[in-house]
Amino acid sequence: MGLLGSNFVRAMINKGGQVQVWNRTHSKATALEQYGAKAFAEVADAVRGASVVHLTLKDDATVDEVLAKAAAGLLPGATIIDHTTTSVQGAIDRTTLWAQKGFTYLHAPVFMGPPNALDSTGTMLVSGDQAVIARMESALAKMTGKVLNFGNVVGKAAGMKLLGNLFLMTLTGGLADTLAFAKTVEITQEEIFTLFDTWNPAGMVPNRLKRMTSGSYNSPSWELNMARKDARLMMEEAGPGTLMFIPAIAAKMDTYIAEGHGSDDWTVIAKDSIPR
Repeated sequence: MGLLGSNFVRAMINKGGQVQVWNRTHSKATALEQYGAKAFAEVADAVRGASVVHLTLKDDATVDEVLAKAAAGLLPGATIIDHTTTSVQGAIDRTTLWAQKGFTYLHAPVFMGPPNALDSTGTMLVSGDQAVIARMESALAKMTGKVLNFGNVVGKAAGMKLLGNLFLMTLTGGLADTLAFAKTVEITQEEIFTLFDTWNPAGMVPNRLKRMTSGSYNSPSWELNMARKDARLMMEEAGPGTLMFIPAIAAKMDTYIAEGHGSDDWTVIAKDSIPR
């Protein structure tokens, strides 16, 4: 019953659902009784009689621990929906393990914050047994507004969630470098906002991905040699130890320049990382 889970509960109740809740810190569960939830001190009691159980926890170990404690109260044949961001292998192993025990486990991580959980807006990811997904998809869509089904490969949704979070981390890290650089060359926040209000690189992402994965880099719009020169200028202006990502990117550029790609488009640095 953290920020995301508690708002999922409130949204379910607002739609007429009956929800039983549990949290390690019992006060977080009882806080939801004012909205109509029924709180329990033991997780096995919370899941007792429920045909569908939702988990929103920290990691693989926590999910395994909580499910082990819940097992005694699970209704035979219950469906377990896990919204936790976990490892791919963890999602695979739990799907198999709980099927062997007579239960359905479906990993369904989300891209949404607490306000989205309350408003039922956002994106939920699923993969695996398509019969299970077809049975649950309508109910899951009511929680998030959109369910992305990545097919019958168990664990694919877990990988997609980690991929998305990786992008968010690199985006935030890149923005942190941008702010750090701006500070050293006396560019103000207002001036940064002015630039990005006019020049929106977010729209470049789909085409940049296509360019990077095309396998063709010999018609450059920005030569790798020139991009490396700019990276050098950035690091010199900012000073040693100021930027997090640019030094690592520059090192990757140096590797590809040494291999003879200096005149290629700078996106060639992704050449050996592209999935097939």
